[in-house]
Amino acid sequence: MDLIARIANHFRDAVALFEHCQDTMSAPTAAAVDALVFCLSNNGKILACGNGGSAADAQHFAAELVGRFERERLPLAAIALNTDTSILTAVGNDFGYDRVFSQQVNALGQPGDVLVAISTSGNSANVIEAIEAAHSRELRVIALTGKGGGRIGQMLTEDDVHLCVPHDRTLRIQEVHILLLHALCDGIDAQLLGDL
Repeated sequence: MDLIARIANHFRDAVALFEHCQDTMSAPTAAAVDALVFCLSNNGKILACGNGGSAADAQHFAAELVGRFERERLPLAAIALNTDTSILTAVGNDFGYDRVFSQQVNALGQPGDVLVAISTSGNSANVIEAIEAAHSRELRVIALTGKGGGRIGQMLTEDDVHLCVPHDRTLRIQEVHILLLHALCDGIDAQLLGDL
């Protein structure tokens, strides 16, 4: 095995996917920025959720909004639903793991808020239930998926935004997801603070 060639191939694959996504995902990402800015400008909040690497992405996204991205600004209302271990373990124990996010959406979500739902497969049961809860409470959904979008892609409404990475490998999907989340943060700041 040529380890250097294997690693170089990762870079080539990632670059090719990023270039493809540049052409196919810029417009829906801009629509997602508009939805988030509208939410925040009207005293709404952003709820984010995911599992595993997607949980880390949800937490990272919320931290960029509550703290700062690249510029100083007022904190923006965002909560990662996968960070409170007491809620996660209590709900998981009492109701089942599929409800760990939907229970929080039902408790915290208000009409006009936005749920950022992250699932590389598009089939995460607890993210699906969170989306169902979001729809029932009149939240818009921005879904970050891959692998064709899975069940999540089929359940989104025309008011939602689907950012589906056109790839089947989880690691490539996650690499694009973090770029998309950074693009959302940058777009929010540009809309709220003006271009640099």
